[in-house]
Amino acid sequence: MAETKGKVVGSLARVFRYPVKSMVGEELEQVEVTKTGILGDRAYALVDQESGKVVSAKNPRKWSNLFGITATFTQPPQANQALPNVRITLPSGEQLDRVEDVNERLSNLFDRQVELLSAAPQKPALEEYWPDIEGLDHRDAVTDEGMPADTFFDCATLHLMTTATLDRLQELYAEGTFDVRRFRPNLLVNSDSGGFPENEWVGRRVAIGDDVIIKITGPCPRCVMTTIAQPGLDKDPLILRTAVQHNGGNAGVYAAVIQGGQIRQDDPVAVL
Repeated sequence: MAETKGKVVGSLARVFRYPVKSMVGEELEQVEVTKTGILGDRAYALVDQESGKVVSAKNPRKWSNLFGITATFTQPPQANQALPNVRITLPSGEQLDRVEDVNERLSNLFDRQVELLSAAPQKPALEEYWPDIEGLDHRDAVTDEGMPADTFFDCATLHLMTTATLDRLQELYAEGTFDVRRFRPNLLVNSDSGGFPENEWVGRRVAIGDDVIIKITGPCPRCVMTTIAQPGLDKDPLILRTAVQHNGGNAGVYAAVIQGGQIRQDDPVAVL
């Protein structure tokens, strides 16, 4: 059982899993959290056969169609069992269940040879485009970025953000649409505290429901992915600029799992 002491700071509003890196994923009512994050999260990725790099929407100039593709598991993943297959739904509505079909159709779609893999390359890396926004580490440039060994994660295995952060960013740029889909967290926490409350949780442990304890390891720096058009959302560079100007370019936090277990929508969230 998770520790019950601590300050309740909200409740678990929404839970997301992304079976294939940089594709649209699944919203879940409940899921198992393991030492490596949400079970099945970023379990697969496309790899560019020419460069050997992991395909990522962080370089939308090359991979512009990723946010039009949805990936779901054909059956729920089970701990300590082989991964189930994924079903890929293309922008046309066409569904692909066989890896061979996925490889062929997506290679044609991107005009580059790609392969769907469940094991990361030996030294996984991706390309990241940095928009021309003052305050970013690079401007109008593409860089190579390393990834944690043996994973398809960018930096950490779990990403959390609060509704308060979305609301505050919306206040700061009222004409924008700060939809949670732009930010792709695993966990969205209901919070009415105002501001950017998760900034204060860095270094702290957080309990979710009866079982799960995570440690907030650092802020989540945002990138060009927040600005990309996707179904129902227009391209908007000012989404990222707002985060850069008002919260150091961050929105949400990264976390590591201390104790796994089941989590469910509406579970209480407490800072320990």
